[in-house]
Amino acid sequence: MTDHPKTKIVSDPVELVPLLVTFNNSGYKMVYELLSKSWVTEEELNQQYEGEYQQYEGECISHCLKMLKKGNLIDEQWRTVPGKKPEKEYRVNYQKFRANFQCSMEDLVSMLYISTSNDEKLREISDNIKAEVDLGNTSISEIARKVGVKPIYVKGIAKRLPHFDVRGQGLILLDGEK
Repeated sequence: MTDHPKTKIVSDPVELVPLLVTFNNSGYKMVYELLSKSWVTEEELNQQYEGEYQQYEGECISHCLKMLKKGNLIDEQWRTVPGKKPEKEYRVNYQKFRANFQCSMEDLVSMLYISTSNDEKLREISDNIKAEVDLGNTSISEIARKVGVKPIYVKGIAKRLPHFDVRGQGLILLDGEK
């Protein structure tokens, strides 16, 4: 890491969602801890968790890296080794955290619920949001109206799902996923 650790400043309660999703999962937490020590490739992360940590391999590590990128918690760069194909490598972006926002308790409770819950109602709302985006509707306020939730709820769910993100007043699909 650098001599001057960077501080992650969260200025919107929606930004808490990828943080809480990431650190509410023991596998993700282990990946984060590895990335805080040095630059690591996805292949090296998979190798690290062979055997006793097999449940964290493959899709889980890929999903974790997506969430860490979405939360702007990791840097990435290309590792080039003579005679080998270049690979992306990752490391932790921040060593400190500061929250700098004010919101209603209702919005804070909603973001905590979205971050940590696995109940069926949340899954249903997520599916409805995805269906709207699949139909070409990317406006957060329009999606919120059609799904029957507040816009902050749509943003929070988009921050929770690995294949969506928020850009301005709209949702975008990441990595060309359908």
